Amino acid sequence: MKTVIIEDEKPASRKLERMLSNFPDIELIAKIESVEEGIAWFSENEHPQLIFSDIVLGDGLSFDIFEKVPTKGFIIYTTAFDQYTLKAFKLNSIDYLLKPILEEDLSGAVEKFKSFIPSGDTIGSQDIKQLIRKEKSILSRVLVKIGYNLKIVQTHEISCFFSENKIVYLQTEDRIYPSDFTLDELVETLDEKKFFRVNRQFIINSDYIKNIHTSPYYKVELNFQPEEEITVSRDRVKDFKDWLVS
Repeated sequence: MKTVIIEDEKPASRKLERMLSNFPDIELIAKIESVEEGIAWFSENEHPQLIFSDIVLGDGLSFDIFEKVPTKGFIIYTTAFDQYTLKAFKLNSIDYLLKPILEEDLSGAVEKFKSFIPSGDTIGSQDIKQLIRKEKSILSRVLVKIGYNLKIVQTHEISCFFSENKIVYLQTEDRIYPSDFTLDELVETLDEKKFFRVNRQFIINSDYIKNIHTSPYYKVELNFQPEEEITVSRDRVKDFKDWLVS
């Protein structure tokens, strides 16, 4: 099984290479360190059956590679951040390993890959989409950018997410941060017991509810929130009340 590693941190790349050497049927044919290098390599070479790819690279996200050069290979993403799970499973991912990678997790991911390959057959992208199990992963932390720095925000620190001018922001006790998510993606990945989308603009965290007004319409006050009023859409009121007591 021909394999490629996409990883910009040399120690992590070497460690993964050593771990893969324990699998005699895996042949490593290339190591790629950037989005630019990845686009060039996949444009010029036959694609491998299996790809191990970090997500956050020095010049962007590895998703950019496969959006520019679609691949028929399976991808196992390796990353320190779990906020990209939903997008990963939309791009031929069969597994998502959080760093530091454990031997048993890697072995499980490789075995999952093998289970998806019919004996002696090649497999196309449409087959991949049918075979991938889109396992829901609950988002526990969000990576945000502050100038030239990155910061990890735990979701339990977030009182709400809201959209403004086509950008989704998150509110904490200290400040507001922009994110790379859409509200639809967040609904799919947040803990539904804690977070609820009250309208088109807001997703709120039950831990930060300060007060709920019910007349003349449902309005929520959070301990920390932007200046905008947070109202519950009429068609969401029943679901909202059920969520509060679930």
